[in-house]
Amino acid sequence: MLKKELADQVSKELSLQKQDVNLAIDVILNKISESLREGRRVELRGFGSFSTRSRKPRSTKNPRTGVVMDIPERKTLHFTMSKSLKEALIIEKG
Repeated sequence: MLKKELADQVSKELSLQKQDVNLAIDVILNKISESLREGRRVELRGFGSFSTRSRKPRSTKNPRTGVVMDIPERKTLHFTMSKSLKEALIIEKG
């Protein structure tokens, strides 16, 4: 689902103007991003939680050239789905 599709569906379901819904979505996503940049965990009950994790620096070899490259430490995003979302996905799959 694209952000535009999400805004369209929320707008229709709540009878709100699309520009207001788009603004709300932008504010929510900016606040989530800001919290993650600060190293804070974001929990959306019934959906899941977002957090950042550090990946250790490592060396790797380019398979084409054979050159050894050093990859620095970096942050990655981690998502853990809620129990209710996990159960809903299992029911749909099964």
